[in-house]
Amino acid sequence: MQTAHQYHPHAHKTPADTLTLTYDARFLRRKVLTCVSGKQVLVNLPQTTSLDHGGVLVTQDGAEIAIEAAPEPLLQVTGDRLHRIAWHIGNRHTPCQIEDTRLLIQQDKVIADMLAKIGATVTEITEPFTPEGGAYGHGRTHGHSHSDIHGHGHDHTHDHGHAHAHDH
Repeated sequence: MQTAHQYHPHAHKTPADTLTLTYDARFLRRKVLTCVSGKQVLVNLPQTTSLDHGGVLVTQDGAEIAIEAAPEPLLQVTGDRLHRIAWHIGNRHTPCQIEDTRLLIQQDKVIADMLAKIGATVTEITEPFTPEGGAYGHGRTHGHSHSDIHGHGHDHTHDHGHAHAHDH
């Protein structure tokens, strides 16, 4: 079994194989995965990494394995004021694929109900999911500080694998 120890956001040569993974499965550090060819590869990265569609894992012998986004159940969100709808999705730290005429998010009944209440049309679909990266580049988590009126704050991170709301 080959071991992949590096990740690059773009291929440098023709990939030797392909891994087709859902959004959640593309967030890992160490795991045995099965390529499209049926061959297994041990992914052993130095830190937990978000593998983006179009990126590659590099094996110990220098071969590249392409990362491909797998089709998965999603919600397609459309509406007349898409920018306003996108704001509400972002305010809940929900991963979102932004396109000119629609937004794609993971299935979540609470978010779907909220979006319908503000005028969005929400449709269940199955497609590959390639949401926008964080404000600081790759990755799915970010930290920020919340302060009360006296300047006393607390720091924490948000895991983009779930949606939630809180006051700022």
